[in-house]
Amino acid sequence: MNKSLFFIGCLLLIFSTKSTLAQAPKKIIVEHSDFADINQVENPDAFLLTGNVRVNHDGIVLTCNKAYYFQKENYIKAFGNVQIVQGDTLFLNSKYAEYNGNVKKAFASGEAYMSSPDATLVTDTINFDRNVQQVYYNTQGTITNKDNTLRSKSGRYYVAEKKFQFLTAVTITNPQYVIKSNHLDYYSNSGHSYLFGPSTITSKNNYIYTEKGFYDTKKNLAHFLRKSYIKYDDRLIEGDSLYYDRNREFASATRNVKITDSINRGVIKGHYGEVYKKKDSMFVTKRALAINFVDNDSVYIHGKKLMVTGKEGDRIIRAFNNVRFLKKDMSGKCDSIYSNSKIALTKLIGNPVLWNGDNQITGDVMHLIGNNTTRKLDSLKVLNNTFLVSRDTLGTGYNQVKGLNLFGKFNDGKLRDVDIIKNAEVIYYMRNDSNELIGINKNVSSKINLILENNAIETITFYDQVDGDIYPEKELPENARKLRGLVWRGEERIFTKEDLFSAEENEYNEKMISAAKKDDAKENVPMKIRKETLDYDKKKPKKKPKKK
Repeated sequence: MNKSLFFIGCLLLIFSTKSTLAQAPKKIIVEHSDFADINQVENPDAFLLTGNVRVNHDGIVLTCNKAYYFQKENYIKAFGNVQIVQGDTLFLNSKYAEYNGNVKKAFASGEAYMSSPDATLVTDTINFDRNVQQVYYNTQGTITNKDNTLRSKSGRYYVAEKKFQFLTAVTITNPQYVIKSNHLDYYSNSGHSYLFGPSTITSKNNYIYTEKGFYDTKKNLAHFLRKSYIKYDDRLIEGDSLYYDRNREFASATRNVKITDSINRGVIKGHYGEVYKKKDSMFVTKRALAINFVDNDSVYIHGKKLMVTGKEGDRIIRAFNNVRFLKKDMSGKCDSIYSNSKIALTKLIGNPVLWNGDNQITGDVMHLIGNNTTRKLDSLKVLNNTFLVSRDTLGTGYNQVKGLNLFGKFNDGKLRDVDIIKNAEVIYYMRNDSNELIGINKNVSSKINLILENNAIETITFYDQVDGDIYPEKELPENARKLRGLVWRGEERIFTKEDLFSAEENEYNEKMISAAKKDDAKENVPMKIRKETLDYDKKKPKKKPKKK
């Protein structure tokens, strides 16, 4: 059968069905074929088309080397260099394909290859449903999108949204990281990925886990919402909501934030935090708490703001605004704290008060000095207006030591040997072994040395220019039993972790914990698609000309 007869037949077929086109599906139109033939024995009711075959159906064009066209079924089977083209949105290549014009569905197999302006898919078999504009495959497939390569056992492509959806194991490989998930939506135009269920992002610098998240593969920005954390070699960042910028190696966390430093054996908690990995720094606020583990003891530091900077061995901790701290046998308060790990120096700045056992110590400047070799607290230095006070164990009076400066040495975390230098004054309630008051020692000297045992004064030694006496209780009036400048702050003393925080902070913390529990109890559902994803290809509106 020659080509002329073939096309006449096609024209007759088209005109004969013209009156029913409104009700019936559109017919496949054969636009070209080098040769055409009919073999009712081998392929009843089928046209055999060979050589530069080109057919059209309702906006798509199919080309191939050879095809069987079943007119009654409105169906075509194509062989060799098959390509199905839908405008400029989709190109489907394969060795073999089938297309049903009645249901507008295509099937391609044999080195199947789908391409769109933003991505390509290579797999063994591909299905295309034009009614819903979806491409899907159930064989191992590889998708390439600029710097990203996606591999999965099955997937679906939404043509209009330019979205790949994977509901089985999928891997995105990028030069910088690898994403793995069992449920991922990937927008090929924007490079936006939406993760759902247990998912991981692995790179040279860190490891990320989430069960609900967003990742912009072009800008390297991410937002993670459920059971998420970022793990570095020496640091773990956790929070109910995590934001991550890979280019800056910056992460921020909101609500129930926990940053664990495995090398320095420290933890910082709060309800908002920022970590700058490249700068080796972090910032935490909203009921911020730093916990450091030193010599089998926990040191707690609380402030409205906590800042940690510097690498291991040269790390500085700063705490600001109404700072409070607690460790075994010691607690304290001040306006701010500066702690340098390199020189093992901690400065208590602004109205500092320190409680060591039952002793209250105050002064203008207060320094705690550690030993980096033993990792233990070594000494205490208090400068200007030094006061050491403790309550008399049985009476209502106060044991007091006052002077210009104080220098003390610790033994196993307890203040043991104390020197009060210059203008030293003492009022001390002396008791015998039966705890009976035998007198009140009121003395002045150039220097005083105290030896403490179990945080109580065991011996007092006076040096140079000693002036004073031991008075019977009746001979020393009440107004002479307090040194000038004495301020007892026992009601402020911190005994437990709960004492570190104000009532408002504890109330806020309970509110955050309760909100997190409610969220965890809810069914985990995929993240809502962002407006920036949906509007990615929309052109910016033209600026209206200014009125003259």
